[in-house]
Amino acid sequence: DIMQTSDSSHHGIVENSPYTTPYDRRVEGDQLGASWYFSRKEIEENSLSRRDGIDLKKESYLRKSYCTFLQDFGMRLKVPQVTIATAIVFCHRFFLRQSHAKNDRQTIATVCMFLAGKVEETPRPLKDVVLISYEIIHKKDPAAVARIKQKEVYEQQKELLLIGERLVLVTLGFDMNVHHPYKPLVEAIKKFKVAQNALAQVAWNFVNDGLRTSLCLQFKPHHIAAGAIFLAAKFLKVKLPADGEKVWWQEFDVTPRQLEGWSLDTYAY
Repeated sequence: DIMQTSDSSHHGIVENSPYTTPYDRRVEGDQLGASWYFSRKEIEENSLSRRDGIDLKKESYLRKSYCTFLQDFGMRLKVPQVTIATAIVFCHRFFLRQSHAKNDRQTIATVCMFLAGKVEETPRPLKDVVLISYEIIHKKDPAAVARIKQKEVYEQQKELLLIGERLVLVTLGFDMNVHHPYKPLVEAIKKFKVAQNALAQVAWNFVNDGLRTSLCLQFKPHHIAAGAIFLAAKFLKVKLPADGEKVWWQEFDVTPRQLEGWSLDTYAY
């Protein structure tokens, strides 16, 4: 009943990953985290899971599966949406550099939530993380709740989580720096005179939907925010300010063509 962690050769996996220093890309000056952004083609073609026989459809399913798990897990732990989003981004980044075939996604997701709690200053006790995670993973087993309370089972799960924590930190290069689209999205919408609440809610939902894809590995947060506002306005048939000295999308340093492209790309998968 113990969740499987990756095999003992995981350090080799990290070293051999094409994403460790992708295409000789270097992070310069204040561009912390710049090495986390790739084209969709790069992400799909360099997937380590693909090399282990996991096709694109299966990988997309696994990605959505751990996102659903983290959303449920975060709600059970009573952490804010931003903490859940950070855990999801950590998970996406981990599987950019590691294979699904060698790492149990729910174990890794549990570790990512534990780390996200610390990073976002909403920490949850290790015991709660272990117990609730185990209960969700084994939700179809009525005996799971009693079993995880046995000292031996609990200690094994705790040890697995701590081993996993080290693996996730090494894989992410100890880079815990994550920014989300929520803040730029809300700040931009505050400046609009139309349908603020509805626009914010729909755009926020689009951001959350996008979290289940590899969007955060392709686009910076303010670009995702702009795309979400663009989609929300289309969905609600709201006309956004496009006159005066500055049209709304210029604040995000994007062009209408980019917005069209991102919105199509975002929800095409």
